[in-house]
Amino acid sequence: MIADLESYPPLVFAGECDQLRARMAAVAKGEAFLLQGGDCAEAFDAVSADHIRSKLKTLLQMGAVLTYAASVPVVKVGRIAGQYSKPRSKNTETRDGVTLPTYRGDSVNGFEFNEAARVPDPERLKRMYHASASTLNLVRAFTTGGYADLRQVHAWNQDFVKSSPSGQRYEQLAREIDNALNFMHACGADPEEFKTVEFYASHEALLLDYESALTRVDSRTGQLYDVSGHMVWIGERTRQLDGAHIEFASKIRNPIGIKLGPTTTAEEALTYIDRLDPDREPGRLTFIVRMGADKIRDRLPELVEKVTASGATVAWVTDPMHGNTFEAASGHKTRRFDDVLDEVKGFFEVHKALGTHPGGIHVELTGDDVTECVGGGDEIFVDDLHQRYETACDPRLNRSQSLDLAFLVAEMYRDQ
Repeated sequence: MIADLESYPPLVFAGECDQLRARMAAVAKGEAFLLQGGDCAEAFDAVSADHIRSKLKTLLQMGAVLTYAASVPVVKVGRIAGQYSKPRSKNTETRDGVTLPTYRGDSVNGFEFNEAARVPDPERLKRMYHASASTLNLVRAFTTGGYADLRQVHAWNQDFVKSSPSGQRYEQLAREIDNALNFMHACGADPEEFKTVEFYASHEALLLDYESALTRVDSRTGQLYDVSGHMVWIGERTRQLDGAHIEFASKIRNPIGIKLGPTTTAEEALTYIDRLDPDREPGRLTFIVRMGADKIRDRLPELVEKVTASGATVAWVTDPMHGNTFEAASGHKTRRFDDVLDEVKGFFEVHKALGTHPGGIHVELTGDDVTECVGGGDEIFVDDLHQRYETACDPRLNRSQSLDLAFLVAEMYRDQ
């Protein structure tokens, strides 16, 4: 299977990875903001035009809100076209007295709770490649074929505005954007930038067999790029300094992210910089902090202070999802929207106090009206979780909650 994958064409090109590294350099220097979002775990049966369009639509709407309301260029990166693998804290799962291997993502085994589905199957790596290729194909078509044109700001919202407070708030912003575009058009300006959108793909580089098989030598420079996605990150569970994931990331030229949880020490953070960004190149390294709302204000300041004092220019991004998960009485894994928001607020407060740049947000979201996280303007209660709980792993923000978050982040950014 790995030999087959090694013969397949790249999913992304080295030049696109370089372009994203340049965009991430602007984020690291305080000149732009990263919006990174998408599914917790992608599923092979969700590679349809409707699924991908609704996810993209949510990110485009959030991007429009952040760009317009915060007056900042927004770098848009999806957790998409490769997020098929999940690290798990337990190797087995028990239901009704039956114990089976854990579901580790569609790239490894099946979600159904039966023995046959839970057997790891190497064929799934090939399916992961083809599903990622199909997804990227659709994303490229949508982002360059007119769908992402800023004059579509209303069209992205048609199915949404009547039913949702955040949809109505967005519609008001869309009217303002329209007026600004009409004014510019009347003045004779019609920039190409308004007609398409730069959109990049990222995922956790968890299955090193797959990532290594898709690592190629760039014909222009002779350097290695992981062509499975533009940006890859190392998760909280696999960031051991002597581990294979850090070693792999040190060899490739892609922009790299590392998830930093509440136990991360400043010394570890500085060692990651030495290992992964020895040339201190802005845009190369992104620290995605996932502390939990109750810990972010205590744990983050020392990391930011010591990294800044070292002279390294990294992008600081908040992942307000992973540190705030709990189990509801119904047995559903969920997150409170207020906790997500509080962690983002804490992240902004720390950067404001230190005079550093809050570089972006990394969120698990979907374009569907799921009921997986409680709270938000269009409030979801714990008793509602069962109605549309569709995630394959962690709870995601729905479209309404995602837009609420974008408006609130824009306000925080303006107040910096």
